Amino acid sequence: MGQHSPARTQGEWWRSAVIYQVYVRSFADGDGDGTGDLAGVRARLPYLAELGVDALWFNPWYLSPMADGGYDVADYRAIDPSFGTLAEAEKLVAEARELGIRTLVDIVPNHVSDQHAWFRAAVAAGPGSPERELFHFRPGRGEHGELPPNDWPSQFVGSTEPVWTRLPDGDWYLHLFTPEQPDLNWAHPAVRQEHEDVLRFWFERGVAGVRIDSAALPAKDPDLPDFVEGRDPHPFVDRDDLHDIYRSWRAVADDYDGIFVGEVWLPDTERFARYLRPDELHTAFNFSFLSCPWDAGRLRTSINETLAEHAPVGAPATWVLCNHDVTRTVTRYGREDTGFDFATKVFGTPTDLALGTRRARAAALLSLALPGAVYVYQGEELGLPEAEIPRDRIQDPMYSRSGGTDPGRDGCRVPLPWNADAPHAGFGGDPWLPQPAGWSAYAADDQAADPGSMLTLYREALNLRRTEPGFGDGPLSWLPAADGVLAFTRADGALCVVNLSAGPTTLPAHSQLLITSGPLDTEGRLPQDTAAWLRA
Repeated sequence: MGQHSPARTQGEWWRSAVIYQVYVRSFADGDGDGTGDLAGVRARLPYLAELGVDALWFNPWYLSPMADGGYDVADYRAIDPSFGTLAEAEKLVAEARELGIRTLVDIVPNHVSDQHAWFRAAVAAGPGSPERELFHFRPGRGEHGELPPNDWPSQFVGSTEPVWTRLPDGDWYLHLFTPEQPDLNWAHPAVRQEHEDVLRFWFERGVAGVRIDSAALPAKDPDLPDFVEGRDPHPFVDRDDLHDIYRSWRAVADDYDGIFVGEVWLPDTERFARYLRPDELHTAFNFSFLSCPWDAGRLRTSINETLAEHAPVGAPATWVLCNHDVTRTVTRYGREDTGFDFATKVFGTPTDLALGTRRARAAALLSLALPGAVYVYQGEELGLPEAEIPRDRIQDPMYSRSGGTDPGRDGCRVPLPWNADAPHAGFGGDPWLPQPAGWSAYAADDQAADPGSMLTLYREALNLRRTEPGFGDGPLSWLPAADGVLAFTRADGALCVVNLSAGPTTLPAHSQLLITSGPLDTEGRLPQDTAAWLRA
């Protein structure tokens, strides 16, 4: 069983960490009911240790009706029974830590489930009650209150559904996402106190950090005015009072040496960096890199801008190619449009998976060579493609709320293949989402024995990143390179070259070839859509 060196598990470990995202429902099914669970994760901890990751980030595992994949939380202090128990979660955190792997949990401050005790009490208490002050309840507009209180747009891209739902007693309540996810009123002190208590609850159970979902959304303009494009400040995105909330959270985290990573989608790099000031969040996701096309110039610009926006506040950058919301990397890079945009997702997009896989291998080495922390979504290390889910099996509300035009996010959430010869590719019981034909070809057991597999590439790269000097957090310097080629140095003579040009490129002078994403050509050159790590 793999064990980590102590160097990466001390001090500011998060500045250089490789963090593996676990979408529990689709990771591994320990009890055979078709839904991934904590027992499945515990059984696969040796796999994750051998892979070489520093931490696990778990998507919400709390009690939930699953109206939005667990992001509709009914109780933060209980594990959903489909996943296991609180005692199992505590064991998982402890067992992972024994292997040198930390744990991050997910907190969703913008909203809770409509089955949360607070919301059920608010509905029962009626208009004007103190219970309703924890949310955004308002009378409607129009002669009989039949119109929503304002015209805010849904945060589900492509959705035409309103963000207000009317109760039989006449009051409307706000939900930027689904009606099953009522927004909390962060101007209320009880909301702030409850979330600080929840943070302490999980830090006391040994978690090392918290990922903050939709971190720029919780605070709202108290007047709830109509939305006007371009008006500053925005009525519900990136409001200044958020920073006081996160400063309070940081004080809690500092008591436990815990860390935060924020999901912050903001085009303004200066405002983005405000979340990373020393007394707020430690890190935030880098979505410009995730959505960037496979283009050398665009990638270099994204890397430069990311490093520049983090530098003034001294925060490390984070790099991610894929997550539970976006198209799988091998599929995206095999399409004509290699960028990612929620608004352009459609059914039946042609994909060259061989091309996409070659580029995804190179992108893995690129992201792992960049300064800062890296997030790896489960199944990326297996090279899984985006699955097309039959329409009658799609569960993601993005599909239904778009009127059936958006395929939704289920295609990147298909349960993992573990054993090529086992039923359901070794996932467990009949999976909650169907595995496509040929899924077993990506099984981890076969890939572990194949020196040319995606899994072997990730294992070798993660081992080198951990043991070779120069990788992780630290400086980056660009090298002169041909058009379409990215070449840069890290500390201690570490070099990375990625060839996105139309032909092979000559490698810079080096003393050692550490790893390549594909074989060099017969003249020792780096082929198209291939990456290499070198030692000068």
